[in-house]
Amino acid sequence: MEDEKIELKYIIDNITDLNKQAMAEAKIRVDSLAKPLGSLGKLEDIAIKFAGITGKIKNSINKKCIIIMSSDNGVVEEGVASAPQSVTLAQTINFSRGLTGVAVLAKENNCDLKVVDIGVNTDRKIPGAIDRKIRKGTYNIVKGQAMNYDECIKAIGIGIEMVKKAYEEGYNILGVGEMGIGNTTTSSSVLVSLTGCAVEEAVGKGAGITKDAFEKKKWVVSEAIRVNKPNENDPIDVIAKVGGFDIAGMVGVFLGAAYYKLPIVIDGFISAVSALAAVRINPLVREYLIPSHCSKEIGYNIAMKKLNLEPMINLDMRLGEGSGCPIAFSIVEFSLAMMNNMATFDEAEINDDYLDDVRGEENYIV
Repeated sequence: MEDEKIELKYIIDNITDLNKQAMAEAKIRVDSLAKPLGSLGKLEDIAIKFAGITGKIKNSINKKCIIIMSSDNGVVEEGVASAPQSVTLAQTINFSRGLTGVAVLAKENNCDLKVVDIGVNTDRKIPGAIDRKIRKGTYNIVKGQAMNYDECIKAIGIGIEMVKKAYEEGYNILGVGEMGIGNTTTSSSVLVSLTGCAVEEAVGKGAGITKDAFEKKKWVVSEAIRVNKPNENDPIDVIAKVGGFDIAGMVGVFLGAAYYKLPIVIDGFISAVSALAAVRINPLVREYLIPSHCSKEIGYNIAMKKLNLEPMINLDMRLGEGSGCPIAFSIVEFSLAMMNNMATFDEAEINDDYLDDVRGEENYIV
């Protein structure tokens, strides 16, 4: 375990900032394209960020992958979820069968899935899943901490390992997803612990629960924090005490993406909370993040506000699994097509002298 701690510290300490020179050159090119300045909005921002990540002005995406962390959560025994715990295993199997929401969307966008059993409550080897099971689910966070500190470090390391594999296999962009009944409860607990927001601001109805179960869920989050007393200044302590193996693994994916300089797309609420935890571990991780959709879970907006990021689309989605990622991948590809193929004013034989005054404004209006 000491080696795992040393390796994690090395990864955290060796995440570097974006290539600012490449971003400056990308901005010049974006502003030279034959269009009103800033008129393609977030597509321009994405293209510039991509240049900062790769160090290249023109980029392309040849291989796309969503890394999905599957794990069970002991807190389900408190009655906070509408679905039985067995659904975690069933859906983890269904990822490889192509039957889940994210699987269908990923297939439509020629995107691969890497499904990781990091803690599903079964003795079976799950077909199509990478077996990195720490144990068969976490403990009930109302009665004690979800996992010990070393287990949390191990789970984070598994996420980093998955990114390393993806990097070596030539993937250009990653997304992150999860499967684990009860994980909106653990995510809410992590969010409250990291931000100090009110429980009522962080706890939503997840996949859909009764009014009584919703009130119980809010109590569970409050009680888990009271019992475990997570240290808000140590995100690993927070996740170990009130999180889950899936969340810890996702944190590792975000850290690994930043270390290996791969752009990574945030999905919904659970993904955003994991991203926030990763950014609290190393603030430079934020520079590699690309939001996807605006989740309907109420805590999502708090996490995104703390990250100072805005989602690119709002489709009223709240499925999780990484389902927003393949949709966002398409938008990123549109952004790169703009950068790579759109004509500049010179190429379009348009005199752009009329934009000189506008270019001189720090915050021009389009």
